Amino acid sequence: MDVSYDVIVIGAGPSGSTAARFAAEGGCKVLLVERKRDIGIPVRCAEGVSEPPLKEFIDSHPSFIRNRISEIRLFAPNDIAVVLTPVNSGYILDRRVFDRELARLAIVNGAEVATSCAAIGIKRLDNGTVDVKVLHRGSETTVNCKIIIAADGVESRVGRWFGVKTVTTLHNTEGALTYVLSHPEIDNRYCDFYFGTEVAPGGYLWVFPGGDHSASVGIGCAGDCLRGKSLHEFLDRFIQRKYGGAKILSEVAGGIPVQATLKEIIADNLMLVGDAARQVNPMTGAGIINGMIAGKIAGITASESIKMRSWKKDDFRDYPKEWHQRIGSNHEKYFKMKEVVNKFSDESLNQIAETINSLPESKRTLRKVFMTALIKHPLLLGELRHLF
Repeated sequence: MDVSYDVIVIGAGPSGSTAARFAAEGGCKVLLVERKRDIGIPVRCAEGVSEPPLKEFIDSHPSFIRNRISEIRLFAPNDIAVVLTPVNSGYILDRRVFDRELARLAIVNGAEVATSCAAIGIKRLDNGTVDVKVLHRGSETTVNCKIIIAADGVESRVGRWFGVKTVTTLHNTEGALTYVLSHPEIDNRYCDFYFGTEVAPGGYLWVFPGGDHSASVGIGCAGDCLRGKSLHEFLDRFIQRKYGGAKILSEVAGGIPVQATLKEIIADNLMLVGDAARQVNPMTGAGIINGMIAGKIAGITASESIKMRSWKKDDFRDYPKEWHQRIGSNHEKYFKMKEVVNKFSDESLNQIAETINSLPESKRTLRKVFMTALIKHPLLLGELRHLF
């Protein structure tokens, strides 16, 4: 590493690598640091993305696509399945390969990458720049920069170092547990979602097939809805019921912030992206594409700021503004929708599934599911009327 850079990006997930790529493409001297030894490992993600928005950033390639999905099934608490009308096809990624490819694109565009490199502190200097203390392969060193892009995940410390309020509530943080397992009855055609208080209280359980009868099977639940039980209890019970005898290949746990984007995602010398900025879809917990969109905007904003030779908070205003226009305003709606959906009882979810299945297949859309839910619960419509 050199001793000074224009931009240091902390965290080499999809949002961080994308930010580094576009900042470097804009002419910045960029360092991308990742505390883990290997980018993309361990995988803390269900690895599902929609195909169309991915094309903005990278061409699909068999090396990082494990499976292609065209259909989605929603399972009510009584196991009634609703097969939704396909809208867009999607991919199940191999995040280990995918994340490395995004980092490679950052390098191709001029960024430097340092793995086994953890940011452990910052110090603002009188000249308006920032010293970043890093622990690189066991040795402490200091690297100077003008702008930090923090992509250090849900547990982000960087934002707090700059005085940004990143605290979230237990209700708005879903615990997540995922197994990769193998079983002959996994249907590789469908992404499945299971709902109900006995399956995933305050959240949902998913089965994302990766091909060859393997799948990422996981659960995400609001922290205040588990009723004293663990995620392992819910997930193990489901697997025993649906895929008895399955062979578990790996296990990973983490947290998902399911709230609207933080009110402040910028400060002097700083922009937050991805999970660190709470840019995950609050309804679904999906964050890969969102993080890449935020990373691109932040990277371009950083390059423009460097050209203007100013990196104050006001110089970054275009970033949250553009994020809000593209996705952030919808996340505010999704957050309110999540709060309403979580009020549905198991009986109501079963009735909604029966109603949807009485419709012609061409009308079984996600929008129709939601509108049917509101029709059956008109009192909830009042809570959401201002969103439409």
